Amino acid sequence: MAANTGKLAGKTIFITGASRGIGKAIALKAARDGANIVIAAKTAQAHPKLPGTIYTAAKEVEDLGGKCLPCIVDVRSEEEVRKAVEDAVQKFGGIDILVNNASAISLTGTVETSMKKYDLMNQVNGRGTYLCSHVCVPYLKKSSNPHILNISPPLNMNPGWFKDHVAYTMAKYGMSMCVLGMSEELKGDGIAVNALWPRTAILTAAMEMLGGSDEVAKQCRKPEIMSDAAYLMFIKDSKSYTGNFAIDDEVLKASGVTDMDQYACVPGNRLLPDFFLEEDPDFLRQQMVEDGAKPAFGRSSSSSGVDSTKGVFQFNLSGADQGEWYLDLKNGSGAVGQGPAPGGADCEMTLDSADFSKMFKGELKAVAAFMGGKLKIKGDMGLAMKLEKLMSQMNSKL
Repeated sequence: MAANTGKLAGKTIFITGASRGIGKAIALKAARDGANIVIAAKTAQAHPKLPGTIYTAAKEVEDLGGKCLPCIVDVRSEEEVRKAVEDAVQKFGGIDILVNNASAISLTGTVETSMKKYDLMNQVNGRGTYLCSHVCVPYLKKSSNPHILNISPPLNMNPGWFKDHVAYTMAKYGMSMCVLGMSEELKGDGIAVNALWPRTAILTAAMEMLGGSDEVAKQCRKPEIMSDAAYLMFIKDSKSYTGNFAIDDEVLKASGVTDMDQYACVPGNRLLPDFFLEEDPDFLRQQMVEDGAKPAFGRSSSSSGVDSTKGVFQFNLSGADQGEWYLDLKNGSGAVGQGPAPGGADCEMTLDSADFSKMFKGELKAVAAFMGGKLKIKGDMGLAMKLEKLMSQMNSKL
């Protein structure tokens, strides 16, 4: 893990949503340096299903050598945020780092997302982040190395990350847009504004809920990978390190930490990519199902392949099994047959039947076959790449 350096000793860190999960992990990491931690969260009494309160988290911080001020804060309330910040400044003398971690989530479609849920997500995620930054900035300007860190993703404009939960994506991207704008706005004040997002799913109460079963834990990393990455970002020079949409393992590798298996809940197990990165959301659900979890969001995985690929393919095979075949993943429930595709194909692929078999088994990548002249593609090249991913998913079940 990333070693503590002591550079945060005496620094005051204001963390929203720090009674559990990633927020608490960041608090504990900084506490080992002797930092002052302000835990700004709503949970003052134990929840029947979710562990931890602001007071139990505060005790953990103090047990590790840090000082702590637990504050009951709903980040939607300007009055509560201002009071917590003022109390923190009075107790510790200022604020050096703000971590906007608090977030609300509902992975539901437009019709299923009530306006109450819409307002909750946008008020907690986007507005809460803006509000906490707004109130803390005057104090951050007085710090020698001030940082704002938002736990939010890169701004990936792939429509796939909007279509199933547009309200949540809008709310989460609101946090990221604060990074985009404030990093430029506050550069002259020497205040770093960055985002941090995990490469893979992190085992938190929210992830257990979305995963739908205990099996999801096998596909996750521990929150400590995020706290180690956040720590390394905090000790960077705020005047030169700003405006970054950082990914946890990239931050660690750049600092010399190479053993990522230490952060896995089950070392050696296949990990689930997190939202908003390069993988398609349908792929994430499919992987959950294959590894025994039951994703409690989005469309059923049984239709994900056809729904996400949406194409008609023509295969012109030579060699031992010469012939023409078609695969329809666009119309109705899909179809496969011998001969030309009825109504024409969106993507036509010509190759040797032996190479086709290798592609299906995952032994030959479509890109490698195409670049090596073994595969000729006519029509939609993007569909060919989607088909390769679908083949690998189907093969993993065989």
